[in-house]
Amino acid sequence: MHGKTSLVFAVLWLAGTTNALSKVDQARILGPQGVNLWMLDKVAQNTYIAQEGSQKTFKADDTYDFPAQWFKQPLDHFDKNSKHSFHQRYWVSTRHYKPRPGAPVIVLDGGETSGEDRLPFLDTGIVEILTRATGGVGVILEHRYYGQSIPVSNFSTDALRFLNNDQSAADSANFMKNVKFDGVDEDLTAPGTPWIYYGGSYAGARAAHMKVLYPDIVWGAIASSAVTHAALENWQYMEVIREAADSKCADHLVNSINTIDDVLIGGNKFFKNQLKKLFGLGDLEHDEDFVSVLESPLGSWQAKCWDPEVGSTGFDDFCDFLDKPFGRVTTAALDLPFGHEDRKVFLEDGLALDIAIINYGKWVKEHVVTRCPSDFSVEDCFGTFDDEKYKDIGIDQDWRLWLFQVCTEWGYFTTAPPDQNMARIVSKLLTLGYESKICKQAFPPGKHFSVPSLPNITAVNALGDFWIAADRLAIIDGEVDPWRPDTPHSDDAEEREDTLLRPFKLIPDGVHHYDEYGLANLFEEPAEIRKIHAEMITFVNSWLRDWNVEHGIDDTTEL
Repeated sequence: MHGKTSLVFAVLWLAGTTNALSKVDQARILGPQGVNLWMLDKVAQNTYIAQEGSQKTFKADDTYDFPAQWFKQPLDHFDKNSKHSFHQRYWVSTRHYKPRPGAPVIVLDGGETSGEDRLPFLDTGIVEILTRATGGVGVILEHRYYGQSIPVSNFSTDALRFLNNDQSAADSANFMKNVKFDGVDEDLTAPGTPWIYYGGSYAGARAAHMKVLYPDIVWGAIASSAVTHAALENWQYMEVIREAADSKCADHLVNSINTIDDVLIGGNKFFKNQLKKLFGLGDLEHDEDFVSVLESPLGSWQAKCWDPEVGSTGFDDFCDFLDKPFGRVTTAALDLPFGHEDRKVFLEDGLALDIAIINYGKWVKEHVVTRCPSDFSVEDCFGTFDDEKYKDIGIDQDWRLWLFQVCTEWGYFTTAPPDQNMARIVSKLLTLGYESKICKQAFPPGKHFSVPSLPNITAVNALGDFWIAADRLAIIDGEVDPWRPDTPHSDDAEEREDTLLRPFKLIPDGVHHYDEYGLANLFEEPAEIRKIHAEMITFVNSWLRDWNVEHGIDDTTEL
């Protein structure tokens, strides 16, 4: 019976991970609770493999005709006495390459995930779009430590000390200056070839940084949803969602969280226990862990995409779920104000809660708590105060990678707004102390390196922050991207002119790096996506004409 239960749990996990928030984004947005969810996914994956006898289901789709290639990199670019090296993985598309002087290389930075996850962008996404328009070569370059570009035997604090902005940027520069592409006779190394560097999100910040750090070899860069502003507390992430979501859903969330906070802080232990039981979390010891689980459906906003094949409807499904009748609460009562007597459901011994909270609890029970195997306690699955949970340093623990970068240089701990009187959709119990404690839990001091008490965000912001700018550096963001407050399109940044030399574009109703996705037939894309892709083709071709003029190249050759 236990085996059948475990298999059902694994199959539910497999279904639930389809079109959902990525593991990296889960950990990035939900902090220590995101790591717990990563671990639960890992348990489910291993259970499925063990009982079905195959790991094939969990591998990336192997339909792309881009074989992996490898480039030798030094582990430490800045220690000339170091002899350690590793091989960095990359993929190349020459399907549109037209050999000629000035033919570009369009390189996409793999960022904080396996490079395999970026192969769709080489096939139908932005790299395919730009190489087809320019007759260039397309490349996906995997980031050090991610995917199979792993330079170390474990992910301990000491072993991760070479995972930082400077070393990663030096990898890209070394690659651009020295790579030799299989099957290509021409020398396409920089600076003798115009390289256009693209990245989205963290990789978008890297694209912008590459343009300012290595202007001699990066001819142009496109920074999409580029988080060039590092922050300790990333409370504005949830504020974008609150403002952009359906107003009825947003009101339900604000009122639900206020009520939940009142119960948790109010001191009535019986009511508190009843509330936690409603969400299937009655045995979860710490209130902070409880409210952090309640964040889980909110992150699915970021998983929205204009392409339904890759996007998630999870957030909208959650909002719809909050507004369902139940028991004595009729459909007509749903239009009444939050807290109206006809909307209330009465629990034991006098605790009465609005139907939105009841439905919130049902959703968390069905979509989150069910990820906890039957032989695990709720504390095992969702508690974050046991340091032992975060001690495994094996290279299969890839949640440690982005978290290490967060704890050392990037920050972005998702907290409640600093003004506790602000409307909010997350609990006031989500503080910087709670969200950042995992840095000490997961990364104890090593022999050669210690994680700082708080991340050194100056290392990021010194490269330009909101105001990062350069000729042939394009800034592209989404209007309702929850990461927009950390980009040059932040409300805290100055407005800029949009020009061919310095494009500055905001996609209406766009979420996270919307321009990175593409269809084989551009005419089938939504109007705003067709528009941004056409504009990107225009400014990249303008940059390449500038290259040809500067290098005395006749650019009248037909592509």
